[in-house]
Amino acid sequence: MKEKATRSLVKTISWRITGTVDTIVIAFFVTGNVSMALSIGVVEVFTKLLLYYLHERAWNKASFGRIEEKPIEYQI
Repeated sequence: MKEKATRSLVKTISWRITGTVDTIVIAFFVTGNVSMALSIGVVEVFTKLLLYYLHERAWNKASFGRIEEKPIEYQI
C-alpha cells in the first residue's frame, strides 16, 4: 500500500515539531542561552523538514521490507 504525499507531509510536520523541541532543549542545556537555543531550533526546523520529507518519499518508492497484499478471492 502506498502513502499519499499529504500523509507524508503531515507526518513530516508532526515529527519535526517533536524534533525541534528536542533540539531547542538540548541547545539550551549546551549553551545556557534561551535566545541561542531558539535560533538553533529555527534554523534546523527548515532544513530537517525538507530532508525528512525527501527521505520519506524515497522510502515510499522503495519496495524493501514490503509485502504485497493479495486480494481476497471469493468462490461462488
